Amino acid sequence: MAATMLLGAAAKSSSRYLMYRVLGHLLLMLSVVKLVAMTVSILYNESSFWMFLGSGCFTAALGYTLMYKGRDAKDIKHRQLFLLTSLSWLTLCVFSAIPLWLIVPNCTLTDAVFETVSAVTTTGSTVFAGLDNMPKGVLFWRAVLNWMGGIGIIVMAIAILPALKIGGMRLFKTENSDTSDKILPRSSRLSSAIGFVYLILTLCTMITYYLAGMTGFDAVTHAMTTVATGGFANYDSSFGIYKESPQIFWFSSFFMMLAAMPFVLFVSFAKGDKSSLWRDPQVRAFVVIVVFCSLLLTVYQVVHNDRAVFDALTHSLFNVVSIITTCGYASEDYTLWGNMAIMLFFYLTFAGACSGSTSGGLKIFRIQLAAMLLIKQLKLLVHPKAVWSQSYGGKKVDDQLLGNVLAFCFIYFATIAFIAMALSFCELDLVTAVTGAATAVANVGPGLGSIIGPAGNFSTLPDAAKWWLCLGMLMGRLEILTLLILFTPSYWRY
Repeated sequence: MAATMLLGAAAKSSSRYLMYRVLGHLLLMLSVVKLVAMTVSILYNESSFWMFLGSGCFTAALGYTLMYKGRDAKDIKHRQLFLLTSLSWLTLCVFSAIPLWLIVPNCTLTDAVFETVSAVTTTGSTVFAGLDNMPKGVLFWRAVLNWMGGIGIIVMAIAILPALKIGGMRLFKTENSDTSDKILPRSSRLSSAIGFVYLILTLCTMITYYLAGMTGFDAVTHAMTTVATGGFANYDSSFGIYKESPQIFWFSSFFMMLAAMPFVLFVSFAKGDKSSLWRDPQVRAFVVIVVFCSLLLTVYQVVHNDRAVFDALTHSLFNVVSIITTCGYASEDYTLWGNMAIMLFFYLTFAGACSGSTSGGLKIFRIQLAAMLLIKQLKLLVHPKAVWSQSYGGKKVDDQLLGNVLAFCFIYFATIAFIAMALSFCELDLVTAVTGAATAVANVGPGLGSIIGPAGNFSTLPDAAKWWLCLGMLMGRLEILTLLILFTPSYWRY
């Protein structure tokens, strides 16, 4: 008995020190990015570079201290990866808030944390007004946090943890709902391949935006937030600033759609499997939904708003793609299009795009599996003794998987309901509370209504509401169960 207790204590100690080491790595990485933001501030002759420098040095010092403290750590148990994942995201959010708190005028600690949580979780909700005149260093910082939160931080974790004898693929599955096969034999090779695809896609987006008419700075920052499906823009009107350049909307729609598809399939495509993307049932469903909703809104605008066909199609496609991919850009206030448009965008808020992408939301594959379960139940009502074999993407789907999907859907909507109830205690109206909770958990960005709709922002919300929304954004990005499991007594028992 004593030996067992000693072994348990030793395992806890080893795991704790390994967490120190991993968090130290992440903080050192963050300090380097702060120095890059400092360089941007210097290039634009902004005095705020001192804040990035001081914050970067502090973050680097703490990161090195944690790495040194965990230098002898060796291993960690699988279930403790949930704690490590949650601590990693919380640490990045908190330490990323320091520059915003120090630089942005009248920025409270609550606003700084909300902005960074929104950035790192790629939600795209903002509490900042006057973005058109915001320091370039701050705008770059927001964009790069979006980019890191999209998939860069996941790839970084997969690259770091195998070297520490932790299964990187296991952590990837606790952070992201990727159902794709491991097509490369080692998780380190997979992370490198995904990182390369992510970088190439970002560079292609940058070049395309620049050639389409954006300035160099806007092309760089908007490319990062597009590929991350994060949605942070450099202007209060979001992409509405480019209303005279419709080609930008079309290019942005294209790259948002690419970023919302499984990145592992891009690796397969690059290795010669040219049909890998279209064989995936969630990709096909995603494309069909985008095309159908865009055409429906186009016809609705032409008939009800007497709008030109090309103009209606351009803005319908852009905003549909932006919402379903959880990017959150807006070309204009689509709540003015009519009641049908408002309802459709509300539905799209919940959907999300493909598993294994940078988008948030419920994910299309879960909706498809839930539909399969419904169809099976309807068949069993007619033929109670029949045995039905079901498959998804050429693979057999058992009842346990369908049950897990159904349980996740329940906890997903229960979380939205809980956050909405909490927001109502903050004296928010029904539309703001419900759509605010939905857009936070789904990591979409804009809600509906005059306050947090596509023409507004979250700056006027009470501080308590902002903290509840931060919780919703983190739970949505970590797919709820990763964070929720930490609050169960059984998790902490050995």
